[in-house]
Amino acid sequence: MSDSQRDLGFLLTIIVGGLIFGFGLGLSNMARPEVVIDFLQFDDFGLVFVMGGAAVVTGIVFALAETFGDRAPLTGTNYGRRLKSFDKNVVTGGVIFGAGWGISGICPGAAYASLGVGNYPILIAIGGMFLGAYLQGLWRARRTESAAVGTSAD
Repeated sequence: MSDSQRDLGFLLTIIVGGLIFGFGLGLSNMARPEVVIDFLQFDDFGLVFVMGGAAVVTGIVFALAETFGDRAPLTGTNYGRRLKSFDKNVVTGGVIFGAGWGISGICPGAAYASLGVGNYPILIAIGGMFLGAYLQGLWRARRTESAAVGTSAD
């Protein structure tokens, strides 16, 4: 398989997966902020079943993936866990993510699907996500540069 064919197949798989994901969020009403806010206020537990169903399907796929092969079909990379340390950055990022989720009533994946159900004011939250990611990138780059300058002076 040539690289251009693999790239096209990979892109199509991502698009189809995203469409299925977005359709599922729209069908389950999880792309509506009022439903998510009701869940966060313990008034509606439908989100638990949607997330639980997704976790079961994902678990089955991950369990069976290595049974049928040791490499990802589209990328050819080996299957494996990527372990990330649990540190203050993870906690801080989680708190900021949770605050944004609570304020906007929608998580980032569902925010895009929310556009498909006519929730155009969510564009403000999506703009905030992009701005926050950009600012975090700037902050991390400056922090890395200052750490590199501090170690080179020794």
